[in-house]
Amino acid sequence: MNTHTRLHVQSATIGYDRRVISRDLSVAIPDESFTVIVGPNACGKSTLLRGLSRLLKPSTGQVVLDGADIHSFKTKEVARRVGLLPQTSIAPDGITVADLVARGRYPHQGFMRQWTEADEQAVARAMDQTTVSDLSSRLVDELSGGQRQRVWVAMALAQHADILLLDEPTTFLDIAHQIELLELFSDLNRAGHTLVAVLHDLNQAARYGSHLIAMKDGQVVAEGTPDQVVNAELVEEVFGLRCLVVSDPVAGTPQVVPLGRGEPGRSSRPTGTEVET
Repeated sequence: MNTHTRLHVQSATIGYDRRVISRDLSVAIPDESFTVIVGPNACGKSTLLRGLSRLLKPSTGQVVLDGADIHSFKTKEVARRVGLLPQTSIAPDGITVADLVARGRYPHQGFMRQWTEADEQAVARAMDQTTVSDLSSRLVDELSGGQRQRVWVAMALAQHADILLLDEPTTFLDIAHQIELLELFSDLNRAGHTLVAVLHDLNQAARYGSHLIAMKDGQVVAEGTPDQVVNAELVEEVFGLRCLVVSDPVAGTPQVVPLGRGEPGRSSRPTGTEVET
């Protein structure tokens, strides 16, 4: 494992109360990557993300941020480095977009520190990056699902965190809003942010992610670029799905085409070659 990354997990056992989800887990997040964690339900994807965000403390091993155990930092210090968009985000009743995004500045506030021009600029820049500036005076609970997700991303960006953790950010969004949000994440990644997302759609993961981590039963089965990870053998091993893997005609990334029960099991590589499975 390459430990020369800002964020990595080292021989960690992670779980809830007395239930272990992942044991002796080691994984590194490449700097400035768009890393996507994929795998079947209840395989440990969100548990890993919660460990990376400091919400779960390993019973053994550690999560390392910038060379130190993430639990050695104070909460505000972690929040200045790592932003989290959880699975379900609930805004306070009656709060406007601008006020919610401004809450991202909380990690930079102290007991005596007043709101500054730098805070104002950070909020404005975050709303501009996520194209929600024209919604600033709107109530968050009046927005569409896609708009709300953009506002939550803006709040995370207002933290000035270089690392963003996204737990199933496209859940409950229609396909147009899913793509819109994934394009936003790609833009943020190209601007220098390190992103780590849990996604259920393997084709979206392969198209937008630069680094994939495939998990099963709490362990990492494979990791690497989409071309290295997404193949028919791995999809069947991890998801129990027989499929063809073909090349996306637009992006050139591997795409999964499920096979029905009566269809022959052949796998087409991104190169166009076919092998028997």
